[in-house]
Amino acid sequence: MSKYFSHRVIRILSILGLFGALLVGSVATQAVTATKAYADGCYTWGRTLSEGASGEDVRQLQIRVAGYPAYGGHIAADGAFGPATKAAVQRFQSAYGLGADGIAGSATFSKIYALQDDDCTPIHFTYAELDDGCGGSGWDGGPLSAAATKANALQTMWQLEAMRHALGDQPLNITSGFRSIPCNNSVGGASSSQHLYGRAADLVGVHSLCTLAKQARYHGFGGIFGPGYPGHDDHTHVDIRTSNSWSAPNCGI
Repeated sequence: MSKYFSHRVIRILSILGLFGALLVGSVATQAVTATKAYADGCYTWGRTLSEGASGEDVRQLQIRVAGYPAYGGHIAADGAFGPATKAAVQRFQSAYGLGADGIAGSATFSKIYALQDDDCTPIHFTYAELDDGCGGSGWDGGPLSAAATKANALQTMWQLEAMRHALGDQPLNITSGFRSIPCNNSVGGASSSQHLYGRAADLVGVHSLCTLAKQARYHGFGGIFGPGYPGHDDHTHVDIRTSNSWSAPNCGI
């Protein structure tokens, strides 16, 4: 083989190699772009999560599945993916027709992205609905910092979203959410009311108050008070305390 021919072959192979590299780079760029297309305005998960994982991404997941702990249970938003979180993910997956393996991957995250707005609230609830029960605005004026109170309200909404879905995706109307101390005093609320902490919502809706009270037991609500409990004949109160205190005597609770 002549030196000239050999050089030609090497040059052709080099060109082909460069073309291949450009092609691979183009595909990689498209793959990155495709990944970014799934990014969410609120929070984007960057890895698959399963039992044993830990971190802020686990905590963010726990907030979204806090309404799926099973009867009387509660999910801790502690950033540790344990058996309770796995079971909650499985129930969330089953509720939306996904493969219920308890592993949070692309299908699970895609469903969460579809369920949340860019401010992280679930699509059927807003911060305004959970704000001051006396018509105010903002999250200060309670025992906690405004940031902590608002964070509690966010988890409350995600648990309400789970309950709403279980009840056929029909509206749940919030008549009272977070209350500042002056607001709580003006409506005669208890000094230890969960409304002060952003953890509570008073509900009415298309369902009976008893239906709301009974269903809330499956969605992580520790405080449930409804018909027959003093002052609760016209609404059902739910809150996200982590020890159960339920009373709705007219509903058999």
